[in-house]
Amino acid sequence: MSTAAAPKARFEREVEEFLRTCRRLLSARGEGNSAAHAATALRQYQQLSEPAQLRFFEHLDLDFGPVPAEVLAAAQRYAADPTVQTLLTLTAVAEPPRQELLRRLNRAPGGTAMIVQMRRQLLRMLPQHPQLVAVEADFCHLLSSWFNPGFLEMQQVDWNSPAQLLEQIIEHEAVHAIDGWDDLRRRLQPDRRCFAFFHPQLPAEPLIFVEIALLTEMPAAIAPLIDKSAQPAAPKRFKVAAFYSISNCQPGLRGVSLGNFLIKRVAERLHAEFPSIRMFCTL
Repeated sequence: MSTAAAPKARFEREVEEFLRTCRRLLSARGEGNSAAHAATALRQYQQLSEPAQLRFFEHLDLDFGPVPAEVLAAAQRYAADPTVQTLLTLTAVAEPPRQELLRRLNRAPGGTAMIVQMRRQLLRMLPQHPQLVAVEADFCHLLSSWFNPGFLEMQQVDWNSPAQLLEQIIEHEAVHAIDGWDDLRRRLQPDRRCFAFFHPQLPAEPLIFVEIALLTEMPAAIAPLIDKSAQPAAPKRFKVAAFYSISNCQPGLRGVSLGNFLIKRVAERLHAEFPSIRMFCTL
């Protein structure tokens, strides 16, 4: 075997070993066996190189999709006899097996975080490999369900929050960059608010956060709101809540609807805390 061929052969073996574990996971009976196979599969995936990860996604597309002939036959039976049973059969055969594979991978400790990371890598590859769009759609479908806002916890971020969380707020601010700790401290003063969504499986990682200025009147510009040298407003009856920044911290959740739900929940929280607020706006 040539020197150039050796690495390719090695990563092909790694992919095949990983796929064998995935097939065992899909065929496993019992929660205990399933969780053990899922944990093994996640460890194997973490060791794959980027080319090997791409090959895995290609296998998901080609080998873990619905069988067209079975879908067509089930669709024809449903069209001829549209009963609940024929509809359930059609639904079952139309669902790609890769969705069940991802559900079972999610049973392992850290599975949710790893699947979010998988989708982040898949999204990065998608522009050069558009044939993987169906695989991406299945990831998005499942994550949209698992990260339903009803499962999420909203927390206020303030200066007393853990340093690791504050560092993530600085790192992930995507609209108006935070210029160090002094800038962050100003954004967390009593006339400012910051709220974030968290998921029970990623308790230390914010998914998305929004920053709000509490004001006595509608702002004319954004600059005064993010001026770190500005003095905090004296306690007053705030009348306006200006949402001036919202940032997604998890690229693997792109396209999963979280922002609107966070803003609505924050508005309800602020109205309860400050009944004098009658106007909510975005900048």
